[in-house]
Amino acid sequence: MIAPREANPHQLASAAVVVGTDGSTTSDAAVQWAARTAAHKRRRLLIAHGLDLAGARAALGSYDAMEPSVVGPLQVRGEHILAKASALAHDVAPELAVTTELSEANPAKLLIELSQTANLVALGATPGVGTLAHLGSTLLAVASHGHGATVVVRGADTGQPAHPGGPVVVGVDGSPVGEAAIAVAFAEASERDAELVAVHAWSDLNVGAFAGEGYLEIPIVDLEIAEHALLAERLAGWQEKYPDVTVTRKVSVFGPHELLGKWSEFAQLIVVGSRGRGGFRGLLLGSTGNWLVQHADCPVMVVHPS
Repeated sequence: MIAPREANPHQLASAAVVVGTDGSTTSDAAVQWAARTAAHKRRRLLIAHGLDLAGARAALGSYDAMEPSVVGPLQVRGEHILAKASALAHDVAPELAVTTELSEANPAKLLIELSQTANLVALGATPGVGTLAHLGSTLLAVASHGHGATVVVRGADTGQPAHPGGPVVVGVDGSPVGEAAIAVAFAEASERDAELVAVHAWSDLNVGAFAGEGYLEIPIVDLEIAEHALLAERLAGWQEKYPDVTVTRKVSVFGPHELLGKWSEFAQLIVVGSRGRGGFRGLLLGSTGNWLVQHADCPVMVVHPS
């Protein structure tokens, strides 16, 4: 039987939770988070490692990079990294189905390709970094150009989940692009049996609209009513689809960075949409996503529209 054309590949039963690993402490935390998530979702976990032989060829010269003395150690190291990650995953969830993929590809390209059919892709991030440069090119490329949902695992460097039992928090900016984030946030809250907190910031005036009018055309005395109405409108259909999810709505004058950053101190997951439409990584990730993957105290999920 042919699947319907509108079927979401990220929600198919065959869609795995994918995690990238490079053997670092932060990627170990991402593996553990991904293993817990895959077990909870009853999905397969795929652990991926890219050797980046093209990068090695560029650095060493094409001939030297193909020498067994160069390729062999890279493959052995990659196999060791994957074996270690598999053991970590099984420590967290002994019954979990785990597969691995060792590829010659660049890690970012590998994970972006896998994201096309993944339920989600997870990567680790170093806590407390101050600039995007410290987050790494792989993380930025996947979060910006990946398909579906990419999770930057923060606040779980000890191997324990950040804020277990906390709510799932979704940033609602009022834009059509943000609809995908709302859909994923409801699904995550339902799967985790968690409260969903929907947060909308007044200061994001350039994105939303109410009743066909721009915000600045609405009398200031009616602004609060318009903001609450916008949030209710965006959530209405999803609340009907997920009646098991308890939803709390929060409208605030504070900007989305500060507001979602504060909620990350209590949340088990922050969900935001990718708002960019251009070809640059920063624009594709969006300013709020940029800020959160640097500063949040819990995992951050960036959702791209299908």
